[in-house]
Amino acid sequence: MARKIRVVIAKPGLDGHDRGAKIIARALRDAGMEVIYTGLHQTPEQIVETAIQEDADAVGISILSGAHMTLVPRILDGLRDNGADDVLVVVGGTIPTDDATELKAQGVAEVFTPGAPTGHIVEFLRQKVPV
Repeated sequence: MARKIRVVIAKPGLDGHDRGAKIIARALRDAGMEVIYTGLHQTPEQIVETAIQEDADAVGISILSGAHMTLVPRILDGLRDNGADDVLVVVGGTIPTDDATELKAQGVAEVFTPGAPTGHIVEFLRQKVPV
C-alpha cells in the first residue's frame, strides 16, 4: 500500500483571509492526503520548520496580500538552506502572470489562481509527488 502524500498548507504574512486555504486543505484531505494546516500569520521560517518537522512532501502557500514576491522566495530559500529542497512548493492566490513566471523560475512547482478547480490541484500533487 502506498503511503499518503503529506502536505503543509500555510498562510504567510499578514493575510487574514483563509477560506481558500481551508477549502484546499479539505479537498486534499478528502482525496486521501495527510494535511497539516498552519493557521494564519505564519512567518516563512515557521513554515519551513513545520515542513521539516512534519516530513512534508509538499507545501501549499496561500497568499492574497500581494507579498508573494517577498515571502515565497524566503520559504524556498529556507527549505534549500535546511536540506529540504526536495519538498514540492505550490502557491495559490492572486498572483499576476509575470510574478507566477518568476516564482516558477525560482523553484515553485505551480501557481494556482482563484477559481482553480480543486481536482486539478489534487491531480497535480499526485503526479508530482513520488509515493
